[in-house]
Amino acid sequence: MMEKINGTTQGYFILLGFSHWPHLEIALFVVIFIFYLLTLIGNLFIIMLSYLDSHLHTPMYFFLSNLSFLDLCYTTSSIPQLLVNLWDPEKTISYAACMIQLYFALALGTTECVLLVVMSYDRYAAVCKPLHYTVLMHPRLCQSLAVASWVSGFINSALHSLFMFWVPLCGHYQVDHFFCEVPALLKLSCVDTHVNELTLMVTSSIFVLIPLILILTSYGAIGRAVLRMQSTTGLQKVFGTCGAHLMVVSLFFIPVLCIYLQPPTENSQEQGKFIALFYTVVTPSLNPLIYTLRNKDVRGAVRRLMGRE
Repeated sequence: MMEKINGTTQGYFILLGFSHWPHLEIALFVVIFIFYLLTLIGNLFIIMLSYLDSHLHTPMYFFLSNLSFLDLCYTTSSIPQLLVNLWDPEKTISYAACMIQLYFALALGTTECVLLVVMSYDRYAAVCKPLHYTVLMHPRLCQSLAVASWVSGFINSALHSLFMFWVPLCGHYQVDHFFCEVPALLKLSCVDTHVNELTLMVTSSIFVLIPLILILTSYGAIGRAVLRMQSTTGLQKVFGTCGAHLMVVSLFFIPVLCIYLQPPTENSQEQGKFIALFYTVVTPSLNPLIYTLRNKDVRGAVRRLMGRE
């Protein structure tokens, strides 16, 4: 049966997800559930430790707490629904829930792009301008940069969500993805969507490519500063903090670029699902480990919290 769905009609969608591999769904459920638990535990640990230990009340850990909270929200916007759909053969989601998921997933993903730029600027100021660091990264400025990251993400998402809300969707309601995203929903439209696609391309360039260029520029300056360093202790500290952030940037941007830059083929949609699954499930669970392993500040904070110092 063919039916039109728009903002004024109650409807539902079927999230196809990984239904083409039914024999993998149970295994995926177990693996994704474990990674989701790791994401919750690891990021809550970072947030609580940064809040409770006064030694971690620094710009770096303030932004890291924002990143951890962001990762918690981002995974929670799509993973619980994915787990339900992997278990439930119907794999349905209501129109309202789909639009809410689309809005928050896009908002939080955009926010992370901007926040990673802010964190790279923090590392640039710490390495390249150490004598002026406390002035450059004043607490009020840090708060303003964090707020700007969140606001820009939610404004960008509001723009796309508003456009998507007025696009009439026709047909079989089958969304070929494991969560509601703009490109997958546009494929169900029964009108011309060139304006939506152009808007998506422009904003993707603004919030993905420009942040990546700014991050690489920051690390180019950091690399030049590192080459001039003669202190072994200073080098170790730089590699410890900047290396962790650079790894997090790589884990986030490389999968995103793979999705947007790969040429459209018969297998690109299926490959895109697994790549999206990686930065939605795996990356947020690895971020706390990357920042805590071999991190003397975090180990010291844990010892103080346990009363061993």
